[in-house]
Amino acid sequence: MTDRAESVLVATDSTAGLVSVVVGGQMFGVPVLCVQDVIAQTVINRVPLSPPEVAGSLNLRGRIVTAIDMRCRLRMSPREPDVGFMNVIVEHNGELYALLVDDVGDVLWLEPTEYEAGPVTLSPHWRAVCSGLYRLQGELLLVLNIEQVLTLSGTTSLAA
Repeated sequence: MTDRAESVLVATDSTAGLVSVVVGGQMFGVPVLCVQDVIAQTVINRVPLSPPEVAGSLNLRGRIVTAIDMRCRLRMSPREPDVGFMNVIVEHNGELYALLVDDVGDVLWLEPTEYEAGPVTLSPHWRAVCSGLYRLQGELLLVLNIEQVLTLSGTTSLAA
């Protein structure tokens, strides 16, 4: 990710910190304050009857962590079985979740004045899980809204 190194700025009180991740060739940003850890591929145990986005669970230093397949969550094609992934561990409402992503890049410190709302051309599904974007050199960094990412299909009412 050396071509993105120019986007890394010195952190100040007026910058937004995002951990850059890649899912299906698209770059996303996870708010750095939500990220607890980044770990390499690890064993994930399937959870019966879970929503399709839930890849399973993993053990992280004695804690059970729910693993979310971000390719499935973002309605992308599945990862090939022999292709590795990374786990971005986030905390939400006291629970830990592992976001399964293709790759993890740098922590980017970006100016809030460069932040833009998501374009209307963005798919409604992606707009629902992204709070906005930053334009980097030649590509877009979509900012993930962790609360919305973790609102899974299995948590909605079946009566709806």
